Amino acid sequence: MAKAPTVEDVAERAGVSRQTVSNVLNTPDIVRPATRERVLTAIRELGYRRHAAARQLRLRRSSTIGIRLDPYLGGVSGVVLDRFVHAITERASERGMRMLVYAARTPEEEITRLSELWEGSEIDAAILTGTIRDDARVHSLDEAGLPFISFGRPWGEDDIADPRHLWVDVDGAAGTRAATEHALTFGSNVAFLGWPAGSGTGDDRERGWREAMDAAGVHGPRLIAEEGVPFARASVDAALTVGDAPDAVVCASDSLAVGALLAVNAAGRRLPVIGFDNTPTAAALGFSSVEQRPEDVATAILELLMGPTGEIVAPRRLQAGTAHALITPELVVR
Repeated sequence: MAKAPTVEDVAERAGVSRQTVSNVLNTPDIVRPATRERVLTAIRELGYRRHAAARQLRLRRSSTIGIRLDPYLGGVSGVVLDRFVHAITERASERGMRMLVYAARTPEEEITRLSELWEGSEIDAAILTGTIRDDARVHSLDEAGLPFISFGRPWGEDDIADPRHLWVDVDGAAGTRAATEHALTFGSNVAFLGWPAGSGTGDDRERGWREAMDAAGVHGPRLIAEEGVPFARASVDAALTVGDAPDAVVCASDSLAVGALLAVNAAGRRLPVIGFDNTPTAAALGFSSVEQRPEDVATAILELLMGPTGEIVAPRRLQAGTAHALITPELVVR
């Protein structure tokens, strides 16, 4: 059996020291780009793989990242986060890291649970999901010194030009902008069905609709509904009873889109309804939807938290332009 390549083999192939190879694996930001690329090329050519158990003993780390398991909601909701948790677990495993999934019903419970895991050296970092404006979890983790990154912006706490935290998010405005541009091919009166104002994610998705409508020089109704099929159906039912009914409806979620479709069908109308999340429900019912690409989110999170090839938690420096990643979603037309 052929001998597995070692760090020394990689160093010899790349023409660098063993320490440089270690830096590329663990703290890539401190290595010159050209040198880093030579080392990465040598790693790929040799098929070098790191030994997770030896690394844990050497570094005295848990090699574990914590993430909350959201309560089961059933129905349309929750599919995107489920896909994300699966993707982050697979990609972390490829780096020799493990995911520790914990339960918490409230932000306060999550803060307590993360504090216990951090103080017990059970995790090296955490991933926050479901961020909201002025998120209490962000303040608490900052004070505790626990490295973390969020899937979703810490709305109201961060700025791209002056970053305070690491985050990866889906560019919701880009998604609804593409959806609206597609909807405008069916008529100029395109409605947006979204959540009440004040939700960072919801406001961002509404912005994309407004930008596309403004660029086309047209206007359409802004419909409001709480998340859920019955609320969405009631909102669209009301809109279809007025004289100037919409030519198409762009929705902030697939759950809202299902409600809109039920209202459209009950009224005996035929008009395009576009959702957001591209859940299996969208595919089954045959309506267009915006694909968030949670697998790409998972890859970007680990790169910011561990570096492109890192085997330990070594968070990216908080510098404008490099502390965040916005994933561009894709409109799936059906």
